[in-house]
Amino acid sequence: MSKIIIAIDGYSSTGKSTIAKELAKALNYVYVDTGAMYRAITLFALEQNCIVDHEIDVKKLLGVLPMAKLRFQYNKDLGYSEMFLNEKNVEKEIRSMRVSKEVSKISVIPEVRKKLVSMQREMGDKEGVVMDGRDIGTVVFPNAELKIFMTASPDIRASRRYKELISRGENVAYEEVLKNVRERDYIDSHRASSPLVRAKDAIIFDNSDMGLKEQFERIYYYALKVIDKQKKNA
Repeated sequence: MSKIIIAIDGYSSTGKSTIAKELAKALNYVYVDTGAMYRAITLFALEQNCIVDHEIDVKKLLGVLPMAKLRFQYNKDLGYSEMFLNEKNVEKEIRSMRVSKEVSKISVIPEVRKKLVSMQREMGDKEGVVMDGRDIGTVVFPNAELKIFMTASPDIRASRRYKELISRGENVAYEEVLKNVRERDYIDSHRASSPLVRAKDAIIFDNSDMGLKEQFERIYYYALKVIDKQKKNA
């Protein structure tokens, strides 16, 4: 079988989701945005008042967690799937700074990770998937045929994120976004459960000085090489 699993991990705001969406579309693969799943659980926690003044009531969250139903629904006009939380499209809400400020703290909760990793493995049961996140190549699919680890300088990532938020009409300051990027880096890299680390066999991809076109072309090339190798070994 020539279809493969492609795991794209890396720091926040490196453009993982954008590249993964394009790659999945070009290869006619399934795309799974695991970051959207953690963001949806964070939004759920906020709506259930499990987060007050940036403090998480873990016991309360775990009590209501079974009520959180997540699914992706393909939007043919956009060309990718959107996140639904309890049958409501929350794609816009989960990208807000309100959610960004809390998502790394939610993602360190072992029970949350266990629930979502199980869902992610089910989604990737059939070969031919592009999945991006923080622990795809190390925990979710350690045997993925292609692993990419994306990185860029904090300043570059904060600038990209700031422009994205402003374009959506959010009232944020660049310094606030940069602080959030650095805080998320620290939390993601130091959490006890599935910390953000590069898989030993992952390709390090620093896109600090790359445009989207160059990024896509390089990673697409990597994917075609691995797929071609799979065909020859079939």
